[in-house]
Amino acid sequence: MTDVARAVDLLRTAYDTGTPVAPLRGAVLPVGDVDAAYQVQQAQVAGWEAAGRRRVGAKVGLTSVAVQQAFGVFQPDFGVLFADMAVPDGAEIDSGRLLQPRVEAEVAFVLGSDLPFEQVTVADVVRATDHVLPAIEIVDSRIAGWDVAIVDTVADNASSGLFVLGDRPRKLTEVDLRLAGMVLEHAGDPVSVGAGAACLGHPVHAVAWLAQTLAAAGAPLTAGDVVLSGALGPMVPAVAGAAYEARISGLGSVRACFEVEETA
Repeated sequence: MTDVARAVDLLRTAYDTGTPVAPLRGAVLPVGDVDAAYQVQQAQVAGWEAAGRRRVGAKVGLTSVAVQQAFGVFQPDFGVLFADMAVPDGAEIDSGRLLQPRVEAEVAFVLGSDLPFEQVTVADVVRATDHVLPAIEIVDSRIAGWDVAIVDTVADNASSGLFVLGDRPRKLTEVDLRLAGMVLEHAGDPVSVGAGAACLGHPVHAVAWLAQTLAAAGAPLTAGDVVLSGALGPMVPAVAGAAYEARISGLGSVRACFEVEETA
């Protein structure tokens, strides 16, 4: 069994059993081999699509310079979004759906036209965007204890879990996303704060990077795709029974609510 196949098998087992696995780097995949990690991700995505899951977009990760430095990388990463990852605003999330959930506030872009170019400008992104929404990404890891480096998170579909979108779209030209402030609250208390500038200087920059990266890989973003552009502030561990509300200036708010865990 190849390294890639072994990594896919381990991650599939984590999904099936609900038990995280040990880090892949060094043990299954070479440390720092991001290309091999993306091969693992692609193999997982192909398997999911063959099983009937519907791709609806993509997410950008590692958009903070501080986080990139912690991972020892100099560019973001990406993962794939599926329709069954979407959770309605304020709907209760089953405690058994995720292993180690954490929440972060983001800006979601919904495309109105394709972005097939390998060289993408800010103007291209602005023109292609139909609307933007406040979003909460619920990231998750199939790696035990969130002991991840770049290889682990990329292989694990960029640590994707679920996502929640607000339901009041705004035109991109109606809001200054770079200066948009964000506060993520739990029980009325701020647990994470940030702004659009924390996301590669501007969330549009993150979408442009993703568009050209996917176009170069032969899988460009298309009309209707949802793009989660990256965290505006630090991610926060999700507590069972808790509700988190993200407020982004100019965009409004969105909520993620977690079911109380059943006790024996």
